[in-house]
Amino acid sequence: MKQLWEKLRNRTPSPIGMTTFTKYAVLVPLVEKNGEMHLLFEVRSLQLRRQPGEICFPGGKIDASDADAQAAAIRETCEELGIQETVISDVFPLDYLISPFGMIVYPFVARLAHPEQIQPNEEEVAATFTVPLTFFLQTEPDVYHVHFQAQPEPNFPFAKIPGGKNYRWRPRQIDEYFYEYENNVIWGLTAKIVHHLVEIIRSVD
Repeated sequence: MKQLWEKLRNRTPSPIGMTTFTKYAVLVPLVEKNGEMHLLFEVRSLQLRRQPGEICFPGGKIDASDADAQAAAIRETCEELGIQETVISDVFPLDYLISPFGMIVYPFVARLAHPEQIQPNEEEVAATFTVPLTFFLQTEPDVYHVHFQAQPEPNFPFAKIPGGKNYRWRPRQIDEYFYEYENNVIWGLTAKIVHHLVEIIRSVD
Protein backbone atom coordinates (compact mmCIF):
# COMPACT_ATOMS: atom_id res chain seq x y z
CA MET A 1 0.00 0.00 0.00
CA LYS A 2 2.88 2.38 0.77
CA GLN A 3 4.18 1.88 -2.77
CA LEU A 4 0.78 2.86 -4.16
CA TRP A 5 0.76 6.16 -2.26
CA GLU A 6 4.30 6.90 -3.44
CA LYS A 7 3.28 6.39 -7.07
CA LEU A 8 0.31 8.72 -6.64
CA ARG A 9 2.30 11.34 -4.77
CA ASN A 10 5.16 11.58 -7.26
CA ARG A 11 3.29 11.59 -10.55
CA THR A 12 2.57 14.64 -12.70
CA PRO A 13 -1.01 14.83 -14.05
CA SER A 14 -1.54 14.84 -17.81
CA PRO A 15 -4.55 14.33 -20.10
CA ILE A 16 -5.98 10.82 -19.92
CA GLY A 17 -4.86 8.87 -22.98
CA MET A 18 -1.84 11.15 -23.48
CA THR A 19 0.34 8.30 -24.73
CA THR A 20 -2.05 7.53 -27.58
CA PHE A 21 -2.04 11.08 -28.99
CA THR A 22 0.15 12.06 -31.93
CA LYS A 23 2.18 15.09 -30.86
CA TYR A 24 3.06 18.02 -33.10
CA ALA A 25 4.90 21.31 -32.59
CA VAL A 26 4.57 24.50 -34.63
CA LEU A 27 6.33 27.84 -34.65
CA VAL A 28 4.55 31.18 -35.07
CA PRO A 29 7.26 33.32 -36.71
CA LEU A 30 7.21 37.06 -36.08
CA VAL A 31 9.19 39.01 -38.68
CA GLU A 32 9.80 42.74 -39.01
CA LYS A 33 8.80 44.21 -42.34
CA ASN A 34 8.84 47.91 -43.20
CA GLY A 35 9.14 48.74 -39.52
CA GLU A 36 6.06 46.69 -38.63
CA MET A 37 5.68 43.26 -37.07
CA HIS A 38 4.19 40.56 -39.32
CA LEU A 39 3.21 36.92 -38.90
CA LEU A 40 4.79 34.60 -41.43
CA PHE A 41 2.72 31.78 -42.95
CA GLU A 42 3.40 28.86 -45.26
CA VAL A 43 1.27 27.49 -48.09
CA ARG A 44 1.62 23.72 -48.05
CA SER A 45 2.91 22.10 -51.22
CA LEU A 46 0.33 20.49 -53.49
CA GLN A 47 2.58 17.42 -53.52
CA LEU A 48 1.84 16.67 -49.86
CA ARG A 49 -0.57 13.89 -49.01
CA ARG A 50 -2.09 15.69 -46.02
CA GLN A 51 -3.77 19.08 -46.41
CA PRO A 52 -2.12 20.12 -49.70
CA GLY A 53 -2.43 23.81 -50.52
CA GLU A 54 -3.57 24.82 -47.04
CA ILE A 55 -2.10 27.70 -45.07
CA CYS A 56 -0.19 26.83 -41.91
CA PHE A 57 2.71 27.71 -39.65
CA PRO A 58 6.01 25.84 -39.91
CA GLY A 59 6.03 22.68 -37.83
CA GLY A 60 5.41 18.99 -37.75
CA LYS A 61 5.49 15.79 -35.75
CA ILE A 62 7.68 15.62 -32.67
CA ASP A 63 10.35 12.98 -33.24
CA ALA A 64 11.93 10.76 -30.61
CA SER A 65 15.25 12.49 -31.35
CA ASP A 66 13.85 15.92 -30.42
CA ALA A 67 14.79 17.13 -26.95
CA ASP A 68 11.30 18.56 -26.47
CA ALA A 69 8.41 20.20 -28.32
CA GLN A 70 10.26 23.51 -28.69
CA ALA A 71 13.24 21.76 -30.28
CA ALA A 72 10.89 20.03 -32.70
CA ALA A 73 9.24 23.33 -33.69
CA ILE A 74 12.61 24.95 -34.35
CA ARG A 75 13.93 21.94 -36.28
CA GLU A 76 10.87 21.77 -38.51
CA THR A 77 10.98 25.52 -39.13
CA CYS A 78 14.61 25.39 -40.19
CA GLU A 79 13.95 22.41 -42.49
CA GLU A 80 10.87 23.93 -44.12
CA LEU A 81 12.13 27.49 -44.53
CA GLY A 82 15.75 26.64 -45.30
CA ILE A 83 17.12 28.83 -42.51
CA GLN A 84 19.65 28.47 -39.72
CA GLU A 85 18.59 28.12 -36.10
CA THR A 86 20.63 31.22 -35.26
CA VAL A 87 18.02 33.52 -36.88
CA ILE A 88 15.34 32.27 -34.45
CA SER A 89 15.18 33.99 -31.05
CA ASP A 90 12.82 34.87 -28.20
CA VAL A 91 10.96 31.57 -28.34
CA PHE A 92 7.96 31.41 -26.00
CA PRO A 93 5.29 28.72 -25.56
CA LEU A 94 1.61 29.37 -26.19
CA ASP A 95 -1.20 27.19 -24.82
CA TYR A 96 -1.24 23.76 -26.42
CA LEU A 97 -4.24 22.37 -28.28
CA ILE A 98 -5.84 18.96 -27.84
CA SER A 99 -7.60 18.07 -31.07
CA PRO A 100 -10.70 15.82 -31.12
CA PHE A 101 -8.86 13.89 -33.84
CA GLY A 102 -6.20 12.45 -31.53
CA MET A 103 -3.54 15.16 -31.80
CA ILE A 104 -1.80 17.45 -29.35
CA VAL A 105 -0.28 20.56 -30.92
CA TYR A 106 2.34 22.58 -29.04
CA PRO A 107 2.66 26.11 -30.55
CA PHE A 108 5.55 28.48 -29.89
CA VAL A 109 5.91 32.11 -30.91
CA ALA A 110 9.34 33.40 -31.89
CA ARG A 111 11.17 36.24 -33.56
CA LEU A 112 12.63 35.37 -36.94
CA ALA A 113 15.45 37.59 -38.22
CA HIS A 114 16.55 38.02 -41.83
CA PRO A 115 13.37 36.77 -43.56
CA GLU A 116 15.07 37.61 -46.86
CA GLN A 117 17.23 34.52 -46.30
CA ILE A 118 14.24 32.16 -46.41
CA GLN A 119 14.58 29.45 -49.05
CA PRO A 120 11.48 27.23 -48.71
CA ASN A 121 11.79 23.49 -49.14
CA GLU A 122 9.73 23.08 -52.31
CA GLU A 123 8.72 19.51 -51.42
CA GLU A 124 6.82 20.83 -48.40
CA VAL A 125 6.26 24.54 -48.95
CA ALA A 126 4.71 26.04 -52.10
CA ALA A 127 5.05 29.64 -50.91
CA THR A 128 5.33 31.92 -47.89
CA PHE A 129 3.66 35.22 -47.13
CA THR A 130 3.28 37.61 -44.22
CA VAL A 131 0.34 39.39 -42.63
CA PRO A 132 0.70 42.50 -40.45
CA LEU A 133 0.04 41.72 -36.81
CA THR A 134 -2.16 44.81 -36.69
CA PHE A 135 -4.55 43.16 -39.15
CA PHE A 136 -5.33 40.42 -36.65
CA LEU A 137 -5.53 42.88 -33.77
CA GLN A 138 -8.10 44.92 -35.69
CA THR A 139 -10.02 42.08 -37.37
CA GLU A 140 -12.31 39.61 -35.67
CA PRO A 141 -12.40 36.17 -37.28
CA ASP A 142 -15.54 34.67 -38.75
CA VAL A 143 -16.59 31.72 -36.59
CA TYR A 144 -18.48 28.69 -37.87
CA HIS A 145 -19.62 25.62 -35.98
CA VAL A 146 -18.92 22.01 -36.89
CA HIS A 147 -21.15 19.40 -35.25
CA PHE A 148 -20.20 15.79 -34.58
CA GLN A 149 -22.74 13.05 -33.96
CA ALA A 150 -21.87 9.91 -31.98
CA GLN A 151 -22.12 6.74 -34.06
CA PRO A 152 -21.54 3.59 -31.96
CA GLU A 153 -20.25 0.56 -33.86
CA PRO A 154 -22.79 -2.18 -34.77
CA ASN A 155 -21.80 -4.50 -31.90
CA PHE A 156 -21.92 -1.76 -29.24
CA PRO A 157 -23.38 -3.26 -25.99
CA PHE A 158 -26.45 -1.02 -25.70
CA ALA A 159 -28.01 -3.42 -23.19
CA LYS A 160 -25.29 -2.54 -20.67
CA ILE A 161 -26.03 1.21 -20.52
CA PRO A 162 -29.09 3.10 -19.21
CA GLY A 163 -31.51 3.85 -22.02
CA GLY A 164 -30.02 1.28 -24.37
CA LYS A 165 -30.29 2.36 -28.00
CA ASN A 166 -32.19 5.46 -26.83
CA TYR A 167 -29.22 6.69 -24.82
CA ARG A 168 -28.85 10.43 -25.25
CA TRP A 169 -25.34 10.94 -26.51
CA ARG A 170 -23.97 14.38 -25.80
CA PRO A 171 -23.43 16.17 -29.13
CA ARG A 172 -20.02 17.71 -29.75
CA GLN A 173 -19.35 21.01 -31.44
CA ILE A 174 -16.10 22.67 -32.41
CA ASP A 175 -15.65 26.26 -33.53
CA GLU A 176 -13.71 26.93 -36.71
CA TYR A 177 -12.10 30.36 -37.10
CA PHE A 178 -11.57 32.05 -40.46
CA TYR A 179 -9.41 35.05 -41.31
CA GLU A 180 -9.24 36.38 -44.87
CA TYR A 181 -6.32 38.57 -45.88
CA GLU A 182 -6.06 39.57 -49.52
CA ASN A 183 -6.45 36.23 -51.35
CA ASN A 184 -5.43 34.07 -48.41
CA VAL A 185 -7.85 32.13 -46.21
CA ILE A 186 -6.39 31.24 -42.81
CA TRP A 187 -8.51 28.75 -40.93
CA GLY A 188 -8.47 25.62 -38.78
CA LEU A 189 -5.83 25.09 -36.10
CA THR A 190 -3.69 27.83 -37.63
CA ALA A 191 -6.45 30.40 -37.20
CA LYS A 192 -7.10 29.19 -33.64
CA ILE A 193 -3.45 29.71 -32.77
CA VAL A 194 -3.53 33.20 -34.29
CA HIS A 195 -6.67 34.05 -32.31
CA HIS A 196 -5.06 32.75 -29.13
CA LEU A 197 -1.96 34.89 -29.70
CA VAL A 198 -4.13 37.94 -30.32
CA GLU A 199 -5.99 37.35 -27.05
CA ILE A 200 -2.67 37.19 -25.18
CA ILE A 201 -1.47 40.43 -26.76
CA ARG A 202 -4.76 42.19 -26.01
CA SER A 203 -4.59 41.09 -22.38
CA VAL A 204 -1.23 42.78 -21.83
CA ASP A 205 -1.66 46.00 -19.86
